[in-house]
Amino acid sequence: MAETEKANSEANEMAAKNTDLQKQVDNLTKANQQLNTEFSQYRAGCEATGKRLKDLQAELNEVVDVLEQVEKRIEEGMADFENKGVNVEYREGLVYVSMEDQLMYKANSATVQEAGKKALANLAKVLNEYPKLQVIVVGHTDDRQSKKSSDNWTLSTERANGVVRFLRDNNVDPARLTAAGKGKYSPLGDNTTEEGRAQNRRTEIILNPDMSALLENARSAK
Repeated sequence: MAETEKANSEANEMAAKNTDLQKQVDNLTKANQQLNTEFSQYRAGCEATGKRLKDLQAELNEVVDVLEQVEKRIEEGMADFENKGVNVEYREGLVYVSMEDQLMYKANSATVQEAGKKALANLAKVLNEYPKLQVIVVGHTDDRQSKKSSDNWTLSTERANGVVRFLRDNNVDPARLTAAGKGKYSPLGDNTTEEGRAQNRRTEIILNPDMSALLENARSAK
């Protein structure tokens, strides 16, 4: 009798352990299924993010390609002015067209002279081929006080405004145009030398791609 009770007790104990082990197995199985589901979702998310990043890189490459085309087209269009004070440069994701004041203006004047108008007319033709580019015109001076304007900041701004109006009159959409003057505050050369001052007296036309759609896509890819 005692042996039977002992056997029954051991059997009940084993059954309880088996039940407990089965619960642990069930819990581990559920946890494993949950992990598999979460991993699948994570992998799908990584693949989707990777695709978006790949698409963004393709869009960015397209922007760079367009800017390089623009640089080449402007260089072709401004070839007649290459040695007359016009410099075209692709730098930091923007295209810069720099025009020295000897080409553009008479001393202390904001009126664009004929040689400058011819150069700007050629530039306008290229700009109209790329209507999505924003155009920022920035006037610069040396540190010598202007004799006709109240100060050099005013002169640089008036010069930028004159260029913007000329581009507008040559069918460049005014919504694309921005004018600004920096006066003497962004020099390239040494204002203590004539050569340096000549470098500083310039008008820069900066071509800027519309990055709003690309930035919005980048934001959604996070």
